[in-house]
Amino acid sequence: MWDNPRVLNIVAGALVGVAMLAFGVAGFWMLLRSELFPVREVTVAQALQKTAREDIESALHGRIRGNFFAVSGDEVRAGLEKLPWVRRAAVRRVWPDRLEVSIEEHVALARWGDDALVNTHGERFFGATEDALPLFVGPAGTEQEVTLRYARFSDAVSPLRLQVERVVLTPRLAWQLRLSGGLDVMLGRDGELAEARLRRFVGAYGLTLATINRKHDYVDLRYPNGFALRVPGLPGGKG
Repeated sequence: MWDNPRVLNIVAGALVGVAMLAFGVAGFWMLLRSELFPVREVTVAQALQKTAREDIESALHGRIRGNFFAVSGDEVRAGLEKLPWVRRAAVRRVWPDRLEVSIEEHVALARWGDDALVNTHGERFFGATEDALPLFVGPAGTEQEVTLRYARFSDAVSPLRLQVERVVLTPRLAWQLRLSGGLDVMLGRDGELAEARLRRFVGAYGLTLATINRKHDYVDLRYPNGFALRVPGLPGGKG
């Protein structure tokens, strides 16, 4: 075999290939461990409303390890996404020494219970705000359903120029609302049926509640052919 030039050329070529691969791998690891090409700057691609520069610096502390080639974009992203108002983050390298981060912030739609917020995607997060927001209450995992129903219920009462201030989905999955002006509305179970009841009530409002020159504080729409109304100072009745 060793006196066959063709075989010797193949073996020599293979050895050269292995050597070049070994040198390439060694060079790559040396490059990753090199103190050359440090990351000198982190920039944010857009203006942020709820997340301060100091929060970003704190979130990235200890996460930018290694040089420009070695730093983990996934680790940097994970650190940013731990911030309360950051919904999503993306990281890209910009030669020769910069990381650019893009951040999508939560847009708060409502409060969720006592300690959280819900964004416009129906996702719960733990930001803090002084803004006046509607209140959502429901079992864990129903945030998106409550958000969807809030939009539908708000559309249903819009002809009355009322706003939905509170949406409650009880543990028994019954829907309850509070409208601006303090009117509590009992809608019952099944979101589609609850919405139909609400739209029927809005359609009848001009001939019923609108004719009573008093503040209304409670209406129960769970009746098949009408509704019950409670008005302060008057005995309850059925519409």
